[in-house]
Amino acid sequence: MKKRFTFYSIPFAALCLIIVTGCSESVNHTQPILYNHKKHLEDAGLNCFDCHTRALTHEKASIPNIGICKGCHEQPMTESKEEKKLVDSIRKNQPIPWIQVHRVPDHAYFSHRRHVSIGKVACLTCHGNVPEMTLPFSKPYLPITMAFCIDCHAKNHVDTDCATCHR
Repeated sequence: MKKRFTFYSIPFAALCLIIVTGCSESVNHTQPILYNHKKHLEDAGLNCFDCHTRALTHEKASIPNIGICKGCHEQPMTESKEEKKLVDSIRKNQPIPWIQVHRVPDHAYFSHRRHVSIGKVACLTCHGNVPEMTLPFSKPYLPITMAFCIDCHAKNHVDTDCATCHR
């Protein structure tokens, strides 16, 4: 009996570790291009919605790709190897394989339009001080949890009824 328990407990523990690590929001992802938000927001004078064009009008904000980037980067503007990767993707018409790190669970409904356009929630509320970021997101700024959302709704006197987010 004891041998059988030991035999099964080690693979079970390994499987649990893989699942927890793979699903954890603390996992750091390496993005394909070391995108610098600070350079684009501060130096180039862009704002979040110049690149995340859908955030004001759609449920999903979308991760900008070569269709947006080529407006400024069809030709290199610098000697940066990261910009070279971008320009090469644009020339080859190959989308950048960004890794999405901000993800709302499937069982919850979230609309960027509703929060940003209607609720006037600033991007930095959920995404942090993006204007100072010199590297792309490798993990979420904050864990997207029910407790976080309910706390924000309560502080801002927004409905916390279950049906507001769970449809």
